[in-house]
Amino acid sequence: MKAVVYDAPRSYDIKEIPTPTAGPGQVRIKVDQVGVCGTDLHIHHGDFNAVFPLIPGHELVGVVDELGEGVTRFKLGEQVTVNPNVYCGYCDYCLSGRLILCANAKGLGSNYPGFFAEYVTVSELLVFNVDGLDRDTAVFTEPAACAMHGLETLAPRPGCKALVFGAGPTGLLLAQLIATGGAASVTVAGPTQYKLDRAAALGLEHQVRIDRDDPDGTLAKLREASGGDGYDVVVEATGSTVIGEVCVPLTRNGGTVLVYGVTRADEVVKFHPFDVFRREITIKGSFAEMTSFGAAIAALRNGRAKTDGIITHRFGLDDYGKALDAVASDPSAHKVVIEA
Repeated sequence: MKAVVYDAPRSYDIKEIPTPTAGPGQVRIKVDQVGVCGTDLHIHHGDFNAVFPLIPGHELVGVVDELGEGVTRFKLGEQVTVNPNVYCGYCDYCLSGRLILCANAKGLGSNYPGFFAEYVTVSELLVFNVDGLDRDTAVFTEPAACAMHGLETLAPRPGCKALVFGAGPTGLLLAQLIATGGAASVTVAGPTQYKLDRAAALGLEHQVRIDRDDPDGTLAKLREASGGDGYDVVVEATGSTVIGEVCVPLTRNGGTVLVYGVTRADEVVKFHPFDVFRREITIKGSFAEMTSFGAAIAALRNGRAKTDGIITHRFGLDDYGKALDAVASDPSAHKVVIEA
């Protein structure tokens, strides 16, 4: 079969490798589509704890085409997706039920072989049925699960006023879940008009166009848009440290900042600790997910999280490099997928 194989950061080839066979307790999946996201760019550069050699890719929709011995939860031909996040089950965090904090957490597509291939084999325990969902929606299950974990982490107060920085795919998914999770209003802020237009088309009523390189202007514009006193919830979903530094000032007394976007490990955001102390601001992080796939699939099925029109670019495995370039630098790219 064909697969994207890295031997080191920034060094990959499209290779013919043996087609895997489903072992006991495993399911083999014929890959249909795999989403490409900013995390894949980090992995391309060797970040995000990536382990090489590696087949990357972690946002999958495909069809079951082989069942290993003992597999009973699935049948041939089912459309499925896969949770790529794996907890160890025996560290202190796992044993106390805090699986997302697992000290030995691993990921398919970052530590173990991922999905930029024609076939994959995975434990049936990581597989979820998405029969009946359009494949262009089902391919968003992993980012929707991350967004669902973000909502679970926030636990927003009913009637709150929320601001989401970032109109990328995960930002829009999280903004929708916050809007249907009790918020009275959700504002999406970003620099790209067509992405803000997509936010409006998905039912998010308030959009503000900002310049990421003008933090003072961004702060003033969004404070005015809030009515003057800021937001109960501010989500940083861009990975920009410049944006990160205006989040606390835009947060109302007693409000919450959620760090959701992925930065490099060496980047720093500054804030005034007295301001956080005096106004009792809570700062939270939301990293991936472990147990949110079922809730995410339900949200995709019932329309709480919509994906219409977000996919803009499609590539084959042979054009993996073009797909990465589109994510990195094509201003017209919103969601990029690879079709195996």
